Amino acid sequence: MTAPHQRSIPELFGDAFNQFAKLISNEFDLARAEMTDKVGQIGRAAAMIGAGAVILIPGLVLLLFALAALLIENGLSQPLAYLITGGGTAVVAGALMWIGVSRLSPDSLKPTVTIEQLQRDKVAAKEMVK
Repeated sequence: MTAPHQRSIPELFGDAFNQFAKLISNEFDLARAEMTDKVGQIGRAAAMIGAGAVILIPGLVLLLFALAALLIENGLSQPLAYLITGGGTAVVAGALMWIGVSRLSPDSLKPTVTIEQLQRDKVAAKEMVK
């Protein structure tokens, strides 16, 4: 191998191209790893939504019957007691779904590490061309 100061322009361009190709390959590996992590994040968020729904149902049924019975004992009509308990249930279910959906927001799923690395590589590539 020749000394760095004695290398020809085609050799230098060839080396630069090889380094650039390796850089692109590394960027794809980084993007793949980050997207795998983001897919896992989606799976965990979906599992939280499902677990919340499964655990909530039997407990709420019992609590709603008890609340409706209490309201009826205190003089409310059956339809009004069931309407109040149903409304409370809707609020709790809405809160759980909101938490799950907020974990699926586009900002939380954006591959930020890859984007930052691509920006740094862009600057480095511009410097190599100068």
